[in-house]
Amino acid sequence: MTKRFEDKVVVITGGSEGIGLATAKLFAAEGAHVYVTARRQDRLDEAVNEIGHGAVGVQGDAAKLADLDRLYERIERDHGRVDVVFANAGISESGPIGGLEEAHFDRVFETNVKGTVFTVQKALPLMKAGGSVILAGSGAGSKGLPALSIYSATKAAIRSFARTWTTDLKTRGIRVNVVSAGMIMTPGMQKYLQHTPGAEAAIKAMTPLDRLGTPDEVGKAVLYLASDDASFVAGVELFVDGGVLAA
Repeated sequence: MTKRFEDKVVVITGGSEGIGLATAKLFAAEGAHVYVTARRQDRLDEAVNEIGHGAVGVQGDAAKLADLDRLYERIERDHGRVDVVFANAGISESGPIGGLEEAHFDRVFETNVKGTVFTVQKALPLMKAGGSVILAGSGAGSKGLPALSIYSATKAAIRSFARTWTTDLKTRGIRVNVVSAGMIMTPGMQKYLQHTPGAEAAIKAMTPLDRLGTPDEVGKAVLYLASDDASFVAGVELFVDGGVLAA
């Protein structure tokens, strides 16, 4: 079997569970040197064991610039380059417009927007032509969902980043794209469904493929965009949502 990412250096923020962890496993299985981050050291250690293949965990918060500096300093010492960045770290919190608080706004924008900006910016000195950046978007960035105005706005910003950074980086040969997941059976989604009777049936009813997606299905889309198979794909938003936004 051909390994598309043999000896490539891949960075995944928020890689300790869900989509980030699934994607890390896929990259590692295809020969990549995988670096994952998470805020909790215990969960990060567990994730590194699950990923295997020599994966490295660097504890840190994507919204803290000093933590990002430590991440890239480690990678520079180990390999001197970065080939792929999956800026995946993010949080989702709900709240209707009438009840929003400043702390809610700050938390979500700090992680989802600030964290994404500086995860990418600080990787650039280590990236060369042929490098790929994938940003974690969401269908919520394109659809008005109740009580998700702040979260949805952060994902709309991420979609915009892919457009502008594609032009910013065109002379360097670095591609930027977005993967926007729909309803995916992550640990967080599992908890939500357990405490929300009828939610799973409602999600299936709004999804043309009549089911929730898996983290692996999103991860495979990330690997496609990072690979040479997508060498002429730039600035796009790839929806992995079972057809929700097409319906």
